[in-house]
Amino acid sequence: MDLTNISVGVSLAYSVLGFAIVFFGLILLMIVIGIMARVMKAGQNKAAAPAPAPAAAPAPAAAPAPKAKAPGTAGEIMLHTVSDRDAAMIMAIVAHKMNRPLNELRFKSIKEVK
Repeated sequence: MDLTNISVGVSLAYSVLGFAIVFFGLILLMIVIGIMARVMKAGQNKAAAPAPAPAAAPAPAAAPAPKAKAPGTAGEIMLHTVSDRDAAMIMAIVAHKMNRPLNELRFKSIKEVK
């Protein structure tokens, strides 16, 4: 077959075939991504399902009173793999860099990035 002298009809047929293949690939990719999203969402929902409550246990005699917060605190902070000393240094550095008093800042969580 001599490809230097093809008719307009044949060239249009090749173009339509090329477009059809590309769109088929895009639709197939969209379906695969949709299935993967559903699988991931189902896995997250399964992991987030609450655990069944344990059998009724006798109540403790006296629960310790919650610790009183220091004046000027903004609540609890969650430390993930960070020591109290390191968290205090990080909070002090952030307050210094922002030129703000530490009691005006609120830290929700500190986590070490590895």
